[in-house]
Amino acid sequence: MAEPLTILVAARDEETRIEQTVEALRAAFPDGEIVVADDGSRDSTAAAARRGGARVVRLPRLGKGQALTLAEREAPPGRLLLVDADLDGDLAPLLDADADLTVAVFAERQGGGFGLAKRAARALILARSGFRAREPLSGQRALSPAAREACFPLAPGFGCELRMTIDAVRSGLSVREHELPLRHRATGRDARGFLHRGRQLLDATLACGPTARNHRGLRLPLVGALVALGGARAPARVRFGVAAVAAIGLADDLWSGPERGFRAHLRAGRTTGVLKALGIPALALAVTRSARAALLVSLSANALNQLDTKPGRALKVFAAGTLLVRGPARAYAPIAVLLAPYDLREMTMLGDAGSNALGAVLGYGSVATFTARGQRLAIAALAGLTIIGEVRSLGELIERTPGLARLDRLGRL
Repeated sequence: MAEPLTILVAARDEETRIEQTVEALRAAFPDGEIVVADDGSRDSTAAAARRGGARVVRLPRLGKGQALTLAEREAPPGRLLLVDADLDGDLAPLLDADADLTVAVFAERQGGGFGLAKRAARALILARSGFRAREPLSGQRALSPAAREACFPLAPGFGCELRMTIDAVRSGLSVREHELPLRHRATGRDARGFLHRGRQLLDATLACGPTARNHRGLRLPLVGALVALGGARAPARVRFGVAAVAAIGLADDLWSGPERGFRAHLRAGRTTGVLKALGIPALALAVTRSARAALLVSLSANALNQLDTKPGRALKVFAAGTLLVRGPARAYAPIAVLLAPYDLREMTMLGDAGSNALGAVLGYGSVATFTARGQRLAIAALAGLTIIGEVRSLGELIERTPGLARLDRLGRL
């Protein structure tokens, strides 16, 4: 008996095409369930998809990978067929192929630019997995249950297909490409087409880097290490200290275990959390040459890390902190402003690399701003916050405080 089949279609502002696409898929796969992931459409895409016979999952505008990820959760177990909303052609051969992941290759090229995005995507797949892809960005893909397990949640945006291939190959699954006579609405060599391909290239590049799951289980690129590139006007020793903290935080992002909190890390022994607990104070001591200042920097780094449990929260606290302290903190404000919209809209994550680094920046700013007495008071306040965070969720406390909760949600999806 064949395993259940779900057909996932990501669509945004496709009211003129989606009904026709859904009807064609229903005729080709009468036993399959069609689920349309409406990625924040501003037109009548959802209504048109329902008229065609699809089940619609309506979402805020998140991007292709996130839309498919959230729609996949609504699908029953079994095989998946991913289809673009503007496709015209028969995809049945993809399901007949003997592979875990089968990717459709268009028999004839349609539209496109100069091939830069596609060549870059091929190179990225080859570098990360050793697989030589002919069509790295095709959205028409058949996944076995094993491939579904290995690849979801998908990488965000237009990087989802490229990372899907990498994940399947690195999981030891079989990957095949199948040439088919398909057609779709191709982008041309105009401003809109080049913008689309530029976005594809950016998303593909981010998808190949480190990723992590956020509070909703979405898989997002970790970009917090970029904080190390900021602070051009900060003292060299501070820039070194912040970059080193970002590196330690990135190690925690990549190799951390299930432990949470100081006590859990200390009980576990050699963990990346212990590395942070020892490494950040040692770095701060080398930069400031003051035990009190090193303690302030370390506690500040940990505090912002504890708060980074929802999109934009750590960056908002950092922005508020820059209004209170001078020196290095304001030098890093531009990089924080650059990262904020991507973090708030769940397109990227700061991770421990970013939150620890920005917290350290506030610590160095506090050292430059506060008197000795002010530093001691700040240390006491941050130590109290750390202790509370060990026994209670700081995020929950924020969400239960009306004024703070309103500020916390500002700008978030």
